[in-house]
Amino acid sequence: MNVIPNAAMPAVHTQGLSKIYDNGRGCRNITLTVGKGEAFGFLGPNGAGKSTFVKMLVGLVHPSEGAGSLLGHPIGSLEARRHIGYLPELYRYPEWLTGEEVMKQHAGLLGIRGAEAKIRVREGLDQVGIGRRGSDRVKQYSKGMQQRLGLACALLGQPEILFLDEPSSAMDPVGRRQVRELLLELKKQGTTLFLNSHLMEDVEAVCDRMALMLNGEMIREGSVTEMLKVKVRWRFKVGGFSPVLLDWLREESGLRVSWAEPQSGKADADVGDDWEKPVWLEAELEDENQAGRLNALIVEQGMTLYEAYAQREKLEDWFLQAVAGRDQRGERG
Repeated sequence: MNVIPNAAMPAVHTQGLSKIYDNGRGCRNITLTVGKGEAFGFLGPNGAGKSTFVKMLVGLVHPSEGAGSLLGHPIGSLEARRHIGYLPELYRYPEWLTGEEVMKQHAGLLGIRGAEAKIRVREGLDQVGIGRRGSDRVKQYSKGMQQRLGLACALLGQPEILFLDEPSSAMDPVGRRQVRELLLELKKQGTTLFLNSHLMEDVEAVCDRMALMLNGEMIREGSVTEMLKVKVRWRFKVGGFSPVLLDWLREESGLRVSWAEPQSGKADADVGDDWEKPVWLEAELEDENQAGRLNALIVEQGMTLYEAYAQREKLEDWFLQAVAGRDQRGERG
């Protein structure tokens, strides 16, 4: 494979990359480009083939077909490996070693020794929130702490591309937030992030683009913004409302306004005096200007607007919709 000129060099590039195991599992015909400094999210249910694809990129699994490169160097080559850090999903460290000793071993494998190794080990432990607990043995670490240690090891060589396979799956909410903040800081510094995760909020908060894998194939790819580009659902809590005003609101605004929930379980035309109580309305709007227009119309008719807020579609909702109705092979399929 020819090395790509530096000016146009993507961080990750694959063309028809495939790995098919004897049982038919793996991934097929993955063509993908990730730019330098980009944060890319790789999504998919268990058994979709995500980890197999990442293992090919970092050189742990040999492809059945296709080709790929990291910063212009063929995947699996020594030169490609010099530029990457990798946190696998299944991380294991000798429990009798301390966190510092695990880090020192990794430093030695990277050719980092002496005073520089001591500095990087200490900075790395601090960076992931282990700090002074680096002198504790691994067997004293929780699963979340061991995952932090794995992340510190992945960052030890100051990689240009960081591959993370479920980087905070074992952490509590505080730990996940800290890792998310760390990833955002690395992104700001220009590190390319390749994030394989089931935690949708991490992908949504950190990544620029994402892809969805299912049954070994990549079925969708694009920017996070494009993937979630849907009208935003707004909800309005209104007092002094009556059924006859609903048609008027629709006609005046030109928007699809509806009840957000039934009032006491009654039909729209059979609510009687209950309409003196506040009700919830909802509408799918393109921007805040449309929301402002609805607000003004509600007040214009002498109604009381108690509350208005937007409910943006979450990545988890998008994910569930994307795989709905499709057969999934799952972890054992």
